[in-house]
Amino acid sequence: MNSPRTTLYRDKHNAKLMGVCSGIADYTGVNVFWVRMAAFFSMFITGGWSILAYFVAGFILNKKPPHLYRDESEQKYWQSVRQSPKRTAREIRAAFRDVDRRLAAVETHYVSSNPRLTAEIERLR
Repeated sequence: MNSPRTTLYRDKHNAKLMGVCSGIADYTGVNVFWVRMAAFFSMFITGGWSILAYFVAGFILNKKPPHLYRDESEQKYWQSVRQSPKRTAREIRAAFRDVDRRLAAVETHYVSSNPRLTAEIERLR
């Protein structure tokens, strides 16, 4: 089952007709202008079948929930997850590896024998 954040929706907020192109743009992270241009040129290339596909997609796809993304950075994150889940997982692992390394250094500093810290604690008692 797909997460609501990784599902293709119609984006009625940025729609011109039914919101299919803006939904595809939101899903892929491509500028909506280029998606609309591709849809326009595909009408000539496919002999009009893309118009039928557009309307079928408009009736099949659900509307995008208004609460889906809290801000732009969350939207960009989910677009990157949809585009390359393995790369996103690698980036997250690398970020956590760095945090883990820094936390280990802090723990080593406070757990190791530190006479200055011990004296300061004794002075506070």
